[in-house]
Amino acid sequence: MCFGGLLTSYAPGLNVLLLGRLVYGLGIGLAMHGAPLYIAETCPSQIRGTLISLKELFIVLGILVGFLVGSIQIDAVGGWRYMYGFGVPIALLMGLGMWSLPPSPRWLLLRAAQGKGSFQEYKEKAISALSKLRGRPPGDKVSEKQIEESLVSLKSAYKEDEPEGSFLEVFQGPSLKAFVIGGGLVLFQQITGQPSVLYYAGPILQSAGFSAAADATRVSVVIGLFKLAMTWIAVVKVDDLGRRPLLIGGVSGIALSLFLLSAYYKFLGGFPLVAVAALLLYVGCYQISFGPISWLMVSEIFPLRTRGRGISLAVLTNFGSNAIVTFAFSPLKEFLGAENLFLLFGAIALLSLVFVVVIVPETKGLSLEEIESKILK
Repeated sequence: MCFGGLLTSYAPGLNVLLLGRLVYGLGIGLAMHGAPLYIAETCPSQIRGTLISLKELFIVLGILVGFLVGSIQIDAVGGWRYMYGFGVPIALLMGLGMWSLPPSPRWLLLRAAQGKGSFQEYKEKAISALSKLRGRPPGDKVSEKQIEESLVSLKSAYKEDEPEGSFLEVFQGPSLKAFVIGGGLVLFQQITGQPSVLYYAGPILQSAGFSAAADATRVSVVIGLFKLAMTWIAVVKVDDLGRRPLLIGGVSGIALSLFLLSAYYKFLGGFPLVAVAALLLYVGCYQISFGPISWLMVSEIFPLRTRGRGISLAVLTNFGSNAIVTFAFSPLKEFLGAENLFLLFGAIALLSLVFVVVIVPETKGLSLEEIESKILK
């Protein structure tokens, strides 16, 4: 991400700009895979939802900073370079901070259970890593007891010298059930119009009466602030209320907001505040539901054996559907008209609500091992 940001911000031409964006995108993809996986495997189940939702909060904070920089530099020649360059020191700081993180204790135990090396050595490393993560003295008795409990479930799931589950195995048995849940959530997260509503907030606002690009950009900053506030609500309440209530309430609001946008373009064009209210409703409901909860469910729903592969495929599903919706938005808008396009997104949102109610389980308070044994069997 650091190198990609530098390339993009100093790009002398289009080809270098595209290369920088490609490198930056690869870094984002790896981080989107690794961050929720590491958090899920290292944190206590009681606060797993809060910590993974915090990841989404910081993503939103980064988007808000981008809006602010863009708003300040909108009239400057080449002002967009500052927006990309601002992320370079942050990416560097993130990279340096990761050097201090210990390995995932579950990953170390997985290596031990599979006979990848000295069992006792991996076990001791796992105890030391867990002690560091919990702020306890190295090798304390509480960490040792937790490691022993985790080993019992791992040994029942793995045979010595058996390789980690393949990508093909993700589409079999309990892993397939997990992929339907996790992959379905990140798919609906995108095809309900999230890239279009957010990426095209400026044009939507301009068509709603904010004629100047600067006006629309500044309203985008307000939307970013609201997005941050609503994400904080999800962070605070996800381990209290649970995953399903936030998803059901949020997705219902997303559907309503999309129907309001459709109504605005059909017969409420004289009321630009309707479009602004619909955008705020969409953003708020998205940030208490699909935004943080999808990645939380993806990080915790897959069995230990296929967790890495499953999250990789979920990330691919997310970015692939994001790209499709982003590139298809303008042609579809021209073909269907804005009113019918948002009506289509609203219908998909209703379908996603049915998916959540019927398919998505509640995982609040369950350990990763309990999720595998109680939900996926």
